[in-house]
Amino acid sequence: MSAMLSGLPLVSIVTFLPLAGAVLLVFFRRGSARAVRATALGVSLLTFVLSLLLFFAYDGASGLPELVERSSWLRGGIDYHVGVDGISLFLVLLAALMTPLALLSSWRAVDDRIKEFSFFMLLLETGMIGVFVSLNLFLFYVFWEAMLIPMYFLIGIWGGRRRIYATTKFVLFTMFGSLLMLVAIFVLQAAYSRAMGSPSLTIADLAAVPLSPALQSWLFLAFGLAFAIKIPLFPLHTWLPDAHVEAPTAGSVLLAAVLLKMGAYGFLRLGLPLFPAAAASFAPALSILAVVGIIYGGLMALVQKDMKSLVAYSSVSHMGLIMLAVFSLNFEATEGAIYQMLNHGLSTGALFLCVGILYERTHTRLIADYGGAAARMPVFAGLFLVAMLSSAGLPGLNGFVGEFLCFFGIFAANKTLAVLSVSTVVLSAAYLLWLYRRVMHGPLKDPADRRLRDLDGRELACLVPLVVLMLFMGLFPGTFLRKMDSSVARYVESLRSKAPVVTALELPGRPGAEATALAEPER
Repeated sequence: MSAMLSGLPLVSIVTFLPLAGAVLLVFFRRGSARAVRATALGVSLLTFVLSLLLFFAYDGASGLPELVERSSWLRGGIDYHVGVDGISLFLVLLAALMTPLALLSSWRAVDDRIKEFSFFMLLLETGMIGVFVSLNLFLFYVFWEAMLIPMYFLIGIWGGRRRIYATTKFVLFTMFGSLLMLVAIFVLQAAYSRAMGSPSLTIADLAAVPLSPALQSWLFLAFGLAFAIKIPLFPLHTWLPDAHVEAPTAGSVLLAAVLLKMGAYGFLRLGLPLFPAAAASFAPALSILAVVGIIYGGLMALVQKDMKSLVAYSSVSHMGLIMLAVFSLNFEATEGAIYQMLNHGLSTGALFLCVGILYERTHTRLIADYGGAAARMPVFAGLFLVAMLSSAGLPGLNGFVGEFLCFFGIFAANKTLAVLSVSTVVLSAAYLLWLYRRVMHGPLKDPADRRLRDLDGRELACLVPLVVLMLFMGLFPGTFLRKMDSSVARYVESLRSKAPVVTALELPGRPGAEATALAEPER
């Protein structure tokens, strides 16, 4: 398969096909809503099918980026340089999967300015995929910023009553971090030019540039703030509940499933490899903030009255676990963080789809307004239950595998933080079971709910693929983990190869011998 696709610019096709579809939609007449929807859905589905070819073409044995495309673009080391490795591959697949499902979920929910809505959804898909495939720092930044534009309009035009406040807050938070990252990029490029005698913004080249500890710290803070806002790491999380609550269902799905992962991916791809010494010094503080986010997000989810708000705060908690695993810096934790990013994308995306389905029927998201829905919607109740249990980490589902790997690696790094982080399992079960009991069981609160209808074919097409993947990833994780193994081992080994950094990265209470082995676990 790799040989057959070697001459095909597959990464570029997958990245820019949604953009081409968005441009095509510009030429549709405003009254052709059905054709616009069908074209946008068709383009996104074709993008997903082509992204599957990346999975089969990617070998992964070397741990290096594959399917690489590189050509000169601008001066100053700015090249068009893209490819995939075991860290980015599945995030590309996640973005390509969730976009058509999000478009399908909006088939009836969005009935105004359909052409513009579809245009921004496809534009957002190109931005998301572009971030994951970029191997040039400037190109990474272009795609990082490009995502902001469509999401701003998706929330600001098709959002809820407080949409302007939510989208403005989202943009201000994100742009503040992004501008600091841009300044840091210029400084980093100048440092590389002085050290090497020629400019380059290739990420692999920049990882070799010698930087003073003080400069590393400032640059890490600039990059790290942008990534921490996107995750979002406590206490930079306040934009997230507002954005989720006010966004249309499709926007909430992509925001939770894909956009939040870009912060953790940024740390994996840039923050730690480019500034290892600074990452070492800030790791304890960031790990503590991650644990605070785990507990705070879970407790806040317990007291929410709005279903969307509950799922939003659950994301704060779960992303805190991923962040803690990223900074545990061992094979199991890193691989668990990547796998858990995929799991969170599927389960939380499915939960937002479920909330959207209920809202379309009742026009309320208040938990107190529901009760006994399972009697009227048994198929929906079953799928909702699987999504909920996946998010809670039930054995046999995908969330359990990711959480187990994360906890295993975190425990090797720091036992105290590991014990505190396990609270996410207890809190998740508490607020998700409470949500399910209140909404699905008990007496009907509103006589009108007796007319609730179960899922139709379109809604089944949105939820069933996610539920099937939750089961498959829970039962056969090796199918995915084998593709990650070499890249993750190479990534961790490259950090540990710097002896002073290894010592600094060890958090207080970290056992030395337990965490040094990098042998790949048998699959």
